[in-house]
Amino acid sequence: MTDQPLEARCDHCNQTRPLFLYEPDHGHLGASQFTCRWCMRDKQPLLCVRCHDAEALLEENDPAINQDAETMRQICETNARIAAREEAQKAVLDGIAAATEQAEGNAS
Repeated sequence: MTDQPLEARCDHCNQTRPLFLYEPDHGHLGASQFTCRWCMRDKQPLLCVRCHDAEALLEENDPAINQDAETMRQICETNARIAAREEAQKAVLDGIAAATEQAEGNAS
């Protein structure tokens, strides 16, 4: 196997140059459970360095990805609060159950 990139026509600028397969950097389904436009492509393009960098910059600055990241952050924070509340409720109920068993044991 060689480390040299394939030399062919770039899928964007159509110039013959060394090419690299463009793969999305984030690799996610998104908070809305639908894949984003970067992940939905049937075929990821073969791009020269210049076009690859431009595509990466577009992906990095895509407001939909940033919005998905913010939505996922909010979902994770909410889930963490819910889990903490459930743990606290379980501890209270376990304490009540233990006190009830102790009271029933002392009453006998």
